[in-house]
Amino acid sequence: MAYPQAPWTLKGYAIQTLQLIDIDRARPFIPKELDIISVWPGKTLGGVYVSSYGLGSVLEYNELIVVAGVVNYSGKIGGWVSHIYVDNSDSVAGGREIWGLPKELAEFIWVKGEQSNVTIRQGDRQLCSLTYSQPSFGLPIPFSGPVLSSLGTDLLLFKGEVESRLGLINSKLIVPAESPFSSLNLGQPWLSVYGDDLRLVAGAPQVVGNRSVEFT
Repeated sequence: MAYPQAPWTLKGYAIQTLQLIDIDRARPFIPKELDIISVWPGKTLGGVYVSSYGLGSVLEYNELIVVAGVVNYSGKIGGWVSHIYVDNSDSVAGGREIWGLPKELAEFIWVKGEQSNVTIRQGDRQLCSLTYSQPSFGLPIPFSGPVLSSLGTDLLLFKGEVESRLGLINSKLIVPAESPFSSLNLGQPWLSVYGDDLRLVAGAPQVVGNRSVEFT
């Protein structure tokens, strides 16, 4: 596969939801070496991120990221991506071989309007559907999000540096029982944000630890 080396610069738009997830439900998707951070009794913070990267990106593709929780390893804190789907095979290869992310191919169907919708499918199986409104206003806000991942027996840490105009929106997430991440029981978002004029830089990872066995 032909994919660029890190860092990757990606431009487009995205929707981010935040949900409280039961730590007991998140645990099977997260290596035992990582401590799951509780933000509420018995709950960690997770959510879904759906994006479309177009002109100006190192690769053009759509993406669904499922964050199962916020984790800690030796004082290093970040989100843990339990599931990630794209519609570009070069992105799959780069995500797996550079960042250790479990990328898989999927189909993205966008319907734009006052109430927009994106549905993500793998063959006959629907992974999820997200209906969302357009923001009434947006503010240019830069931020950085650390992520922990696993490549072979190495534990990795990398950062996503984001610049975007962000606005609060209403959204409704549907995760069918057939979906591989339905057991997370994501439920309805308590916060949803739409970002346009998005510029995301996925930084090169660094090794921060080792696992006794490879995590799959």
